[in-house]
Amino acid sequence: MTAPADEKPAGGDEQDDLAAEWEAMVGGEGAADAAPRGAGRETTRVLNQDEIDSLLGFDDEQEEGGEKSGIQAILNSALVSYERLPMLEVVFDRLVRMMSTSLRNFTSDNVEVSLDNITSLRFGDYLNSIPLPAMLAVFKAEEWDNFGLLTVDSALIYSTVDVLLGGRRGTAAMRIEGRPYTTIERNLVERMVHVVLADLSAAFDPLSPVTFRFERLETNPRFATISRPSNAAIVAKLRIDMEDRGGRLELMIPYATLEPVRELLLQMFMGEKFGRDSIWETHLAEELWKTDVDLTAVLDQQTMTLGEIFNLKVGSQIPLNATPQSFVEVRCGDIPMFKGNMGRRGDNLAVRIAEKISKERSGS
Repeated sequence: MTAPADEKPAGGDEQDDLAAEWEAMVGGEGAADAAPRGAGRETTRVLNQDEIDSLLGFDDEQEEGGEKSGIQAILNSALVSYERLPMLEVVFDRLVRMMSTSLRNFTSDNVEVSLDNITSLRFGDYLNSIPLPAMLAVFKAEEWDNFGLLTVDSALIYSTVDVLLGGRRGTAAMRIEGRPYTTIERNLVERMVHVVLADLSAAFDPLSPVTFRFERLETNPRFATISRPSNAAIVAKLRIDMEDRGGRLELMIPYATLEPVRELLLQMFMGEKFGRDSIWETHLAEELWKTDVDLTAVLDQQTMTLGEIFNLKVGSQIPLNATPQSFVEVRCGDIPMFKGNMGRRGDNLAVRIAEKISKERSGS
């Protein structure tokens, strides 16, 4: 039984579509007609820009979803994750608690501060990701001799100005885009930055005392370059809410700035002692009292030349400038500890302690 001439076998349309797509891929209908069907042909395919970006990991869907693959993973493989510095997260948690109190006193309003996330990225990528307009406060860590960056977004700027100048509660702050920030706005934001930097210094204080000093306030990210674009940095994103107003505050600290306290930041958080374990300290102090040490009793010291030392023979005598009433110096290693008199107790030689040698006298 055969199918009528005007009917096509099932699936014929799909096969025709696949054939047409293959012919278009290998060079069009003309190229397909020029060569006999079934003949072996070498074909090349030219990738368009979208396919190239997809292979390299630059497609928009992956960037929006936060996933990195391909060449991006290779470029970012040298970055150090902030999770390798566990004590840094404790510092930022302390900063959030202290900022909640200090900003409430600063604005006389109900302020809630929350830590969104802590990420590590390259300094150049961070500057390119800052949403403008914004204010960038450059500060210096005095003891570490390096810089950091504090970014205040537009929403927080207008909210702070509105609160400090007596704006009504329950209404969103008025935003006027397309103009530079005024002197009043810059001064008010600078005051808030001083409050945040003081809290940041206090948050680091139990770990390592440091003073963060305000340097300057910039509105152009190009003028806030404090590190090389390829250098890694830590970025902590904070959310500040004042009832119906608020905004974001981002704290950027390069890894080079944290290098002097890197060993301290590698500690694991133990209880509420901020890196110190009182139980271990007590146990160590108790065991130190049971430690055995060797004491040496020195009756006298002589200074001799190397030639005299080589001339010593069996039976040679070394005169000592000591009498039965001379003090004997008791040492622990090279450190003088006590002075006493030589004597005998039973069948053993003994030293009666007469005085303790202080560190000042032993050092002189």
